[in-house]
Amino acid sequence: MNIRKETVGSTRGHAGQSPTPVDSYTLDTGEGLTVVVWTYGASTIEVLTPDRSGRVDNTVVRLPDLSSYQDRRRNPYVGATLGRYCRVVGDGTIRLDGVEHELDRNEGKHHVHGGGIGFDRYVWEADAERRDDELLLHLSLVTPDGDQGYPGTLSAEVIYRVDRHRRLTFEYQATSTAPTVVGLTNHAFWNLAGSGTVDQQRLAVNADRAMVFDGDLVPLPGPPAPIAGTALDYREPRPIGDALIDNCFVLDDPAWAAELYDPAGGRAMRVTTDQPGLGVYSADKFTDRPRAGLCLEAGALPDPPGRNASPFSRLDPGEVYRHRTTHEFLIR
Repeated sequence: MNIRKETVGSTRGHAGQSPTPVDSYTLDTGEGLTVVVWTYGASTIEVLTPDRSGRVDNTVVRLPDLSSYQDRRRNPYVGATLGRYCRVVGDGTIRLDGVEHELDRNEGKHHVHGGGIGFDRYVWEADAERRDDELLLHLSLVTPDGDQGYPGTLSAEVIYRVDRHRRLTFEYQATSTAPTVVGLTNHAFWNLAGSGTVDQQRLAVNADRAMVFDGDLVPLPGPPAPIAGTALDYREPRPIGDALIDNCFVLDDPAWAAELYDPAGGRAMRVTTDQPGLGVYSADKFTDRPRAGLCLEAGALPDPPGRNASPFSRLDPGEVYRHRTTHEFLIR
């Protein structure tokens, strides 16, 4: 097991952070799982694992260089840690204790994935270590009160854990100096074939219900809808095909959230999480490589506009936001 570090370049900088060097960390277990992470966006760059014939491929979509990751036209949050709050916030407004806070509207009238300068646009502080049979990369970021419109100074951390059992675990935590909302997740585009599209891969999601959205992916008032017999019914594994998937599933059992399987190469990935929702997106709007990967974003259920933040997304001073999601890689 070993950890390698190298510098891949420097950012151009933005209003929240001056130009900053970006480091790449390679976490190699020596047991069939190697993960490459960049400090820019605390991003998953490569997840290398063998198929049933022993061929090793990268199972997440990556971009060619740092310049591409900084180009929003080419980078739809590829592999990034999203925050402060992932998904769409309708009308760019959150409500806390009856008080409305206007967030940065970076997609029309809505706020998406943390705003125009979200967590994906920052270089995070990093520290790596080996602990027993695990390799750990600690990444941390502090954003000030009012950043992108969010109240409170937020201190966030994501830990990448890679172990000998071919498991990649994301552990998130955050604290705030004022009531705020937090919903951190990872936005990797998974492709267990290592290339091509995900159309022939098989998906299962452990959910009987899904959120109901309008055309802008803003959640509508009312309960989640049953998915039995609908296009979103992935309770049993089935090929993704040409399905256009962009929804948030309400998970039924904390034991597991989803499974993805590539029958051609035999790679399988089982996702477990302590979160109540799983966003699934088939990357149809990825302009460079449509349907090149499948996002599986564990996190809080999105709140309809005009409502006070739910307990799943609200964070008060003195509390600690925690979130853990594990991807286990298997060969079948």
